[in-house]
Amino acid sequence: MKKNSARFGKPHPNFMREVVFKRLGARNQLVLVGPGEGLDNAVLSLQDGRVLIITTDPISIIPSIGIKESAWLSVHLVASDFATSGVKPEFALFDLNIPQEIDDSGLQAYIKAIDAECRTLGISVVGGHTGRYPGGGLTVVGSGTIFGIARDGSYLTPAMAQEDDVVVMTKGAAIETVAVLANAFPMTIRERLGRKLADSAQAYLKKCSVFDDAFAAISTGIEEAGVTSMHDATEGGVLGALSEMAAASGKRIVVEKEKIHVSKEAELVCSAFDIDPLLSLSEGTLLITCKKTSVQGVIERLRKNDVDGFVIGNVVKGDSGLWIRERSRIRRFMRPKEDLYWRAYSQGVANEFK
Repeated sequence: MKKNSARFGKPHPNFMREVVFKRLGARNQLVLVGPGEGLDNAVLSLQDGRVLIITTDPISIIPSIGIKESAWLSVHLVASDFATSGVKPEFALFDLNIPQEIDDSGLQAYIKAIDAECRTLGISVVGGHTGRYPGGGLTVVGSGTIFGIARDGSYLTPAMAQEDDVVVMTKGAAIETVAVLANAFPMTIRERLGRKLADSAQAYLKKCSVFDDAFAAISTGIEEAGVTSMHDATEGGVLGALSEMAAASGKRIVVEKEKIHVSKEAELVCSAFDIDPLLSLSEGTLLITCKKTSVQGVIERLRKNDVDGFVIGNVVKGDSGLWIRERSRIRRFMRPKEDLYWRAYSQGVANEFK
């Protein structure tokens, strides 16, 4: 039998461009923003001066971090994508394909925790599906879809970044990588980092959301008044997300590598698993483009919400793409074939529980 060469995580952008984005069913003139590189939210015209914004993502139960924590993370992973539109989410659907390992009490705890976090964020659950089926398993157990309504012209997408904008990032690199690996493999992390830093790394779980970051940033204004685009760094990390923003906007983004904040926890956790923190899963890191006159205001609004903001680059004139300046050299970013987080996770399972 031929060996399956498929990798974990999202397919490479080339596959998405050549296979996925060319096969989108029937065309409809009400689709204002459809699938595309770096575009997490669809935008549909309601033909009355309003638009419907929709996003969807997998949801997970990760036993090592707990049922309730998995539910919190699942809601925020979907809500974070939606929040980059600058619009408040209103409604949600959840498709739960629960594996046999999770009994009814575990399922009840998961649903109760999803309900609690949706209430906190002001999201009404309006439908979905719940069931158990052969072949299902941990950790991905279904999907969440969040949607909301806004006035046309009052939302943002990564395609809206403009030349001369400044690029700001929040928190630092590899946020979700640190959170999940530290909680999934505590023995390995304590051996490498020591108890104090290991405890700090485990606390990163609550950093894995850009919901508050996004609404703090846009409180300065949007488009010409402030923030022009936002994108959260998921698979492929900070550099992968910046590359997606460049592709979506058709602009050239130049970032200073030394200015991309990497915390001590991220540095050590990623080193323990032989991962580049700039290229690894980083839900919780928000990437923002804004007008030069708004930079200080954006950073101050973030700080008031206990979120650190860092200026890391600019949108400049030139061919589209991401360029990385390191000391006196500049190079074009070429995205790797896979996010090594997934390999690290599978290796961690083998080492922690052998």
